[in-house]
Amino acid sequence: MEEVVLIVEDELEIAQLVRDYLKRENYLPILAKDGEEAIRIFRKEKPSLVLLDIMLPKIDGIEVCRILRAESNVPIIMMTAKENDTDKIIALGIGADDYVTKPFSPGELMARIKAQLRRYRHLSGSVKEQQDILRFGSLEIDPLAYQVRINGVIVEFSNKEYQLLQFLVSHAGQVFSKEQLFNQVWGYDSYGDLNTVTVYISKIRDKIEVDPTHPSMIKTVWGVGYKVDKVQAL
Repeated sequence: MEEVVLIVEDELEIAQLVRDYLKRENYLPILAKDGEEAIRIFRKEKPSLVLLDIMLPKIDGIEVCRILRAESNVPIIMMTAKENDTDKIIALGIGADDYVTKPFSPGELMARIKAQLRRYRHLSGSVKEQQDILRFGSLEIDPLAYQVRINGVIVEFSNKEYQLLQFLVSHAGQVFSKEQLFNQVWGYDSYGDLNTVTVYISKIRDKIEVDPTHPSMIKTVWGVGYKVDKVQAL
């Protein structure tokens, strides 16, 4: 069965070019020309991946990403003509999985699409295998609901924040370097700074630790990396 990829792009020439490359790779591409249409098609077609331009009519790509991420964990790759790092930080912070700047190589884009879909399938499989709620004090991670709760209250997590926390908790007692965590969560095929891991660890601590400056859940092992000490399955 062909995997559906939603292309959200108001520049028809770019949208058609990406569509043609996806067809050659045996994907089923669907086009949306603005943010409102993207949300409507997403809810109807339930694509396996979304290519999402930031500058869109009606609803911009950042807001579309926020809406889609609240409803689904499918991979989202942002596309933009801007090289502004602020846009990239915002996009990744609200749950985008990757980011490409126009003009981009169609071959590179296809490689990123395949890498994100591989990771999504792998993580989905891991969730099916690991169905127990994981608990660390007041923290609960529910793999089936894809939720994090503190004292029973749901805490909003971006896609990557959740994946990073779940990976550490699922491998309690093991120490991982920043490189290992980046490769596990963002993927070997991703392009990025290893300091991204440090930033995300800080964001997670702000959400789950009583005192983020003296963390009791996610520990820093100086000169090595990070670890979670102990997890109990319910």
